Amino acid sequence: MNSVGQPLQQRPLTTRLILAGIIGLIVFIMFQIAPQLLGGTSESDTTPISKNEAREQAAVFAAKQLGHPESTGEKWAVSYRTDSSFYGYMSREKLLDQYSKKKLDQRYPFDVFHAVLHAPGQAIPILSVDLNMYTGKVVGFGRGEHSGFSTGTETTSATALSSKSAASEPELSLEQKENLARPWLQSWGANPSKLQIQADSDNYGLVYTDSSVKVGESQLQYRFKFQQEQVSYFRAGFSAPAWHISYVKDQTSMATWVTGLGYGIPTLALGILALIYSILRRGHTSFKRGIFLSAAHFVIMLVSTYNMLPEASGDSLQSRLTGLITLIFYIFYSLLMSLMLYFSLVGGNGLWRKEEGLNPWPRAKEPGYGRYVLDSMRAGYVWAFILLGVQTIMFIILSFTLHNWSTTDASQSPYNMRYAWLLPIVAWLAGLSEEAIYRLFGIRMVKKIVRNTFLASLITTLVWAFGHTLYPIYPISSRPIELTVIGLLFSYIFLRYGFIAVMFSHVVFDSILMGATLIFMKESVNISAGIVTIVLPFIVGYIVYRFNPPRKVEQAEPVNPLV
Repeated sequence: MNSVGQPLQQRPLTTRLILAGIIGLIVFIMFQIAPQLLGGTSESDTTPISKNEAREQAAVFAAKQLGHPESTGEKWAVSYRTDSSFYGYMSREKLLDQYSKKKLDQRYPFDVFHAVLHAPGQAIPILSVDLNMYTGKVVGFGRGEHSGFSTGTETTSATALSSKSAASEPELSLEQKENLARPWLQSWGANPSKLQIQADSDNYGLVYTDSSVKVGESQLQYRFKFQQEQVSYFRAGFSAPAWHISYVKDQTSMATWVTGLGYGIPTLALGILALIYSILRRGHTSFKRGIFLSAAHFVIMLVSTYNMLPEASGDSLQSRLTGLITLIFYIFYSLLMSLMLYFSLVGGNGLWRKEEGLNPWPRAKEPGYGRYVLDSMRAGYVWAFILLGVQTIMFIILSFTLHNWSTTDASQSPYNMRYAWLLPIVAWLAGLSEEAIYRLFGIRMVKKIVRNTFLASLITTLVWAFGHTLYPIYPISSRPIELTVIGLLFSYIFLRYGFIAVMFSHVVFDSILMGATLIFMKESVNISAGIVTIVLPFIVGYIVYRFNPPRKVEQAEPVNPLV
């Protein structure tokens, strides 16, 4: 970082640092990108169908097989669903390759498009159809109150409704259930006489087990539920063992506590302190600074939130009210986070100027600003490559020591976003807000208490790392360990190169990961968006440089160093 009042000049990139960046990028490509590219060369198609195709296929199946032609006013809503428990079990036990080689993923996919049909003004759907998201083949369905069920999942409301309905309807005999289930088993190519039958007493259902088809400890099952003397739910597939489900539940509960106590409370404290020190150090900073970035953050966060909200599944009063309450909550949350960003920028800038005499966040009117931003952007890319390599090495180390594994998460999937190509804007949110809160303000604030820069960096890094424990990576301890290393490197970049450089490094780091995700979705618009995402930080840095061309210092007009 430059001293206050000194001409802006970014640290030059050494040959050793550039070489480390190249090596980091190569490691990242070899161990994270190449396996996914090679894994996509199998005989099965890995390009998902569109949601419109899913709607069409579901409508055809509903008309031909379920006897429900689509009527005027009825609406299909399509979402991505995943059996994260079973996928996680296979990931943990290294069974994914076996599942794919046997082509079980085609007949019994853990990833599906869940198409739900709603009547106008009705909260409970008419029916649902699950489709293989790559082939479009129907793999399950539900009617009425069982429409909330999907691959490996049940919605709470659907479970409660089905239990209530089951209690109010007369119980079918086992023979009646078998007669209703037999045509569906035969259409699936299964021989009922070779299957073991088990009654589902909770929901008056029926489960057929094929012990000859196994994945680890899990056996192939055909699950049925019944309502109004017809099959109301059918699904064929596998389920994770009870011990695995219990383990994930315990880990998730622990992650919730860690996130709340280790991340939520300390972050709230930092936000309050940022407000206080913005006022206390107002003589060394300016409240005009940070307004543009905070406003941009608020707008981007609203767009990102809207993009991630699930597609409306009905136009009932209940659905509309739920959507409105959700929207109001996220608007308030976005405003709160943007205010925290604003005071972290103002307070952090004032603390470093007052306490250290350093200029961590130069203003646009300072001589050399354009060149400084351009050089910071270059440093950001090089360090992002290094960070990608370090993260990859951390994954390898943790896989051999903690045997960590990950699973799918529909709530974070771009397939459930309105526009998947908007996913990378999250990179700018993280790069701006997290570096402002935990590095620009956090390090100097905590240093006032612990009197040590490394210890302050470690504490703020741990708080930041604990905020990522709810990601579907297990054991949950592996994520904070990985991010503590990454966070300490972010702290080093900030202390050595300043806020703009560390912001760029964080944005580029996330943009490459998210851009790669879009490219792997193999749709032209997403591939284009992924490429643009990766080069966008360079474009932004260059635009700032062009609008702030180098000027001779003696020709520069005197400016207020605080504005």
